Parts: sequence; C-alpha cells; structure tokens
Amino acid sequence: MLKSITLGISINRSPQVVYDFVSNAVNLPKWAKMFCLFITRANADWVVETPQGSVKLRFAERNAFGVLDHYVTVSPGIEVYVPMRVVQNGQGSEVLFTLFQAKDMPDEKFAEDLRWVNQDLRNLKDALEE
Repeated sequence: MLKSITLGISINRSPQVVYDFVSNAVNLPKWAKMFCLFITRANADWVVETPQGSVKLRFAERNAFGVLDHYVTVSPGIEVYVPMRVVQNGQGSEVLFTLFQAKDMPDEKFAEDLRWVNQDLRNLKDALEE
C-alpha cells in the first residue's frame, strides 16, 4: 500500500457551489495555482501546463455525491488517481483531498506536494469566499 494523507479545508459556501466550481476545469487556474499554470481543451481531453510540463486531466463524471476525483496522465500509460470530495459541513462545505506517495517518490518530494496541495486548498477557499 502507498502512504497517503488526506487534507481538508472548510469553505463557507454550499457543497453545490463548491462542487460546481471545482468540477469546471476552466476554473483550475483560479485555485490550483501550484499545479496549473493554464489549461486548454484538446478534443475530449484537458491539457494542463504545470511547472513540470504538460499533463492530461480528466474528472470523474458529474454526480450527486460530491465526488471530484480526477486522473492525471503524466506520461503515456502513467495515470495518477487523485481522490477529492466535497461534503456538507453545517451551512458550508468541507473539501477533502487525498494525496498518495508513489513508491519511488522521495519523502522530500511528497512533503513539497503536500505543501502545494495545502496552498491550493487555501486558494480554493479564497476564490470561493471572496
């Protein structure tokens, strides 16, 4: 099994508003700034320019359960699964993001990725609570 950490952030917006915002890939550069420099559509795929280069991105099908899982194709045949959820938290929402440490990923790189995800979640909160 891979090492994993689930990060969360409370957002003072309804789960539907949060879900609609995050599930729209066009919004990715507004909050996932550590990951997404910009995003374009190429046929059925989303192509994300990241600090490490281009990757393909696809989201789970729209659903009524707050599932925002996405899949990042980092190179042909190598797809990274990224579980993400939005759940109700009183009048607002809790966004949960699970990060896995790949078998060949050094601990320092995993720690850096955790910092990036934390920053992106704070960006998401800021974008939605403006």
